[in-house]
Amino acid sequence: MTQKIDIVKITKPEDTNIIIGQTHFIKTVEDVYEALVSSVPGIKFGLAFCESSGACKVRLEGTDEGLKKMAAENAMAVGAGHVFFVLLEGTYPINVLNAIKNVPEVCSIYCATANPLEVIVIETGQGRGIIGVVDGSKPKGIEDQDDIAWRKDLLRKIGYKR
Repeated sequence: MTQKIDIVKITKPEDTNIIIGQTHFIKTVEDVYEALVSSVPGIKFGLAFCESSGACKVRLEGTDEGLKKMAAENAMAVGAGHVFFVLLEGTYPINVLNAIKNVPEVCSIYCATANPLEVIVIETGQGRGIIGVVDGSKPKGIEDQDDIAWRKDLLRKIGYKR
């Protein structure tokens, strides 16, 4: 059996968040769409799902054509069956992640991030699958008191702590 490992760089604007997950059914496209629009009024997102049997199409939904296009491009680049990509603008994954996880056909989440991202993909004779992700950069040190103050201030500034 032959195999090939690829590292696929995810393309997106710097401030755009992405959620990548694994699912098992074409119904995911509509169910994740409903979960997202029910979680954040006026949400801007693009959703792409890699169908892994039958026509094997990348299925699309979303509220923003540009984000749908980016989600589709990343889905085609990774090319792994039953994987979905959600690109978000103007909201954070924390606002929608539990709703996505509660979609019955969602199996797992690989990542939810705005960081630079690489997806490690294995290709066999059957197809492609995600081995893992590289999310952002490696640590540069351990936080000190100034870093702790910055972290706490940021969370309050963006409304996640009081």
